[in-house]
Amino acid sequence: MKKSYLIALKSILCKEVMRFTRIWGQTLVPPIITMILYFIIFGNLIGSKIGNIHGFSYMEFIIPGMIMMSVITNAYSNVASSFFSAKFQKNIEELLIAPVPAYIIIFGYIGGGIIRAIFVGSLVTTVSLCFFAIHIQKYIITIIILILTSILFSLAGLLNGIFAKNFDDISIIPTFILTPLTYLGGVFYSLNLLPVFWQKISQLNPVVYMVNGFRYGFLGITDVSIFLSFSIMIFIIFVLYIIAWYCIKISWNLKN
Repeated sequence: MKKSYLIALKSILCKEVMRFTRIWGQTLVPPIITMILYFIIFGNLIGSKIGNIHGFSYMEFIIPGMIMMSVITNAYSNVASSFFSAKFQKNIEELLIAPVPAYIIIFGYIGGGIIRAIFVGSLVTTVSLCFFAIHIQKYIITIIILILTSILFSLAGLLNGIFAKNFDDISIIPTFILTPLTYLGGVFYSLNLLPVFWQKISQLNPVVYMVNGFRYGFLGITDVSIFLSFSIMIFIIFVLYIIAWYCIKISWNLKN
């Protein structure tokens, strides 16, 4: 990689990191407060009535899903809002006319989403220690799933920023697609508790594989094949990257 490309990548990445750390009260604090409320309501109050799932307390069972939910939300929202803001303010046009390849622009933006997602995920993990002692079973798998999920939803957020024509378009996907997929992705329940028909339907939800893969790294249990989880995430990442690269390469919907 050329030195000039590395400088461009570093500049975009630093800008993205400074962006969400400068307004940490809006980007880092709300996810923590939200997770605390989830832990109190679903973990302590409702969880005490549910009992054990797969030999684990309900609180222990939902912690990996809660962490993954915060990772998904922050990776997506960070890149979607940042890229669309750059497009809306016409800053993106400076990058498009600069001698910077499309993949550098993509790496810079999704790098910011990955860093924010991991940072928030770490904070949520720290908060969860106040409610339950965590013992990660498989560190390598946990880290890989975390990174792959961050990459996937950073790319999804980038595509949202590319396709969006106004600020309302940024909120449509998270509200009507991302949130339902996350809540129905096995964060609060095991697929084995569902009737067979709904188990089959749930297996069409890609978030199921991310949550269960992450839960496997934490607790050593999963409702789906861990190999299938990795395969699906890598395939989706590849498809999203190709689409994002092509759109940026031809400047689709990026210039007026």
